[in-house]
Amino acid sequence: MAEDVLERFSPATASWFRGSFHAPTAAQAGAWESISSGRHTLVVAPTGSGKTLSAFLWALDRLATEPTPDKLKRCRVLYVSPLKALAVDVERNLRSPLVGIRNEASRLGLEPPAITVAVRSGDTPADQRRSFAREPSDILITTPESLFLLLTSAARETLASIETVIVDEIHALAGGKRGAHLALSLERLDALLQRPAQRIGLSATVRPIDEVARFLAGGRDVNIVNPPSEKRWDLSVVVPVPDLGALGELTDDLSGPAAGEPQRTSIWPHVEERIVDLIAAHRSTLVFANSRRLAERLTARLNEIWAERTASETVEATTATRTPAQVMAQSGQSHGAPALLARAHHGSVSKEQRAQTEEDLKAGRLPAVVATSSLELGIDMGAVDLVVQVEAPPSVASGLQRVGRAGHQVGAVSRGVLFPKFRGDLVQTAVITERMRAGAIESLRVPSNPLDVLAQQIVAICALDDITVTELESLVRRAAPFTGLTRAVLESVLDMLAGRYPSEAFAELRPRLVWDRITDTLTGRRGAQRLAVTSGGTIPDRGMFGVFVVGEGAGRRVGELDEEMVYESRVGDVITLGTSTWRIEDITHDQVQVSPAPGQPGRLPFWKGDTLGRPAELGRALGAFVRELGALAPEAARERALAAGLDDWAADNLVGYLTEQREAIP
Repeated sequence: MAEDVLERFSPATASWFRGSFHAPTAAQAGAWESISSGRHTLVVAPTGSGKTLSAFLWALDRLATEPTPDKLKRCRVLYVSPLKALAVDVERNLRSPLVGIRNEASRLGLEPPAITVAVRSGDTPADQRRSFAREPSDILITTPESLFLLLTSAARETLASIETVIVDEIHALAGGKRGAHLALSLERLDALLQRPAQRIGLSATVRPIDEVARFLAGGRDVNIVNPPSEKRWDLSVVVPVPDLGALGELTDDLSGPAAGEPQRTSIWPHVEERIVDLIAAHRSTLVFANSRRLAERLTARLNEIWAERTASETVEATTATRTPAQVMAQSGQSHGAPALLARAHHGSVSKEQRAQTEEDLKAGRLPAVVATSSLELGIDMGAVDLVVQVEAPPSVASGLQRVGRAGHQVGAVSRGVLFPKFRGDLVQTAVITERMRAGAIESLRVPSNPLDVLAQQIVAICALDDITVTELESLVRRAAPFTGLTRAVLESVLDMLAGRYPSEAFAELRPRLVWDRITDTLTGRRGAQRLAVTSGGTIPDRGMFGVFVVGEGAGRRVGELDEEMVYESRVGDVITLGTSTWRIEDITHDQVQVSPAPGQPGRLPFWKGDTLGRPAELGRALGAFVRELGALAPEAARERALAAGLDDWAADNLVGYLTEQREAIP
């Protein structure tokens, strides 16, 4: 069947695929059979199954064989990604099939297709956005927030010819308000079209699948492609010290008032040395941290250790030198080692630096990248052969996504090494690793009737067009998160937006729309569109300061800093951001202007609000695991820990920790 499905494609597309791949994967064959039949389709498969091509190839084939429409009706394929980095990665990966199909068409004597691709996200320059509005591309790659902005502007006319909508990493959206926001945007898009677009969802292993399918198409019929998983994992939990309980004790290095702060034992030197060993033993390594602060600190230390080992440059600590701020406060200190081994990758680094880091890792010029969740979802990082996770992953699903970046090719083994920080973290790491092997990911639940999201979308809808309440109710209830919305609840939201507040305490709030109750029509008030586009989305504004290079016209963006970090900084400080060092030249009300300071020791940045919560289902599994081991004899408990993938020291630490906890109970 896998080979038969290629007969549905044009000769050029089928010939390119046969020349590039041995055969379609099970996910690809099932997806193409469903998509080519015009059905809404959800493809569920682990990383490295060719999901992206399974969604795109049929659309590319249609674009290549059908006549090119009028200029303003050219955009026919919409791809929605939850991450800007993933959107850029997909645009890059589309180049191979586009060039291949064009070359095959020329070889077969056919008209070579000229398929164009555009990316629209928060990183897209204004001139490129205007260019797309004037001359739309065949394929638009965007994010949920940018789709909302397009639908709330005159540029929405460029989307009126969309035929296919692809939602990638749909499991990362469906369980939150961001997904509810996207679901309403997709219904608004369908309202623009002559006929609803075909929807294709791509998901890693997810549970329950039916709930994600319902989210994708709002209860409409969806064909689920979920072939048996053949993904193989090689997971190990490593503790680099014999006794985690001894950490934090005073060392005997120095004593007396001249020695400064007393030195205490730490796990970090052992973890850092072991990670450098692993990076050196592999071709390409991804190191995941759970916060941007840890990513920056770990990157600095890995490069310092590598510089010491290679003796390429003498790295001297400058603890006697004070920065102008005089206090380090919550910042760490880097010693200016060159970024020869690793670079940091997270959302507070500029898009240019993130792209350069990704390219260097793929090309083999950079041995390792230390990343947060910015590289977690679906991004093809080339020949990564090892993933290192520092601290327990936030969830089983997140752990599978991260380790899945290694061995991303079809049939490859994904290898991951996990380093817990302390004994409590070791328990969670053990549970997550065991559940990763079993594929026991957390269940997902689509939120029901998030009214703040609803209010935001209603203002955006009414800002451009008048609409009756009945029409609005019909549109909103087609979206899966709002299928249970009652008329009474909808009218209460409309009352609030129209200025009918429950008490005089809200009287100073300006109404956002006009509700004509005679004609039952809703109209946006003046300024509603501006309010919608400036306040759109569900990602909170965290009060970040943009960091820009001084003296380069408008200034090249370097990244962003937490406002508390900026408060503790002064002009003249040298800071580290994205593994590069910068000297602060000026601090304004919302910007930090810097100049390059290569090789200089710098303060390491920190950000607030990075801590991730634990899913309730994982918490229950954690409790069950602790109770199970607590009921066993020490030797049996150790064997159970070893079976969970822990090394000898990790197993000893886990059993010792649980024994101490049990003995502490009176």
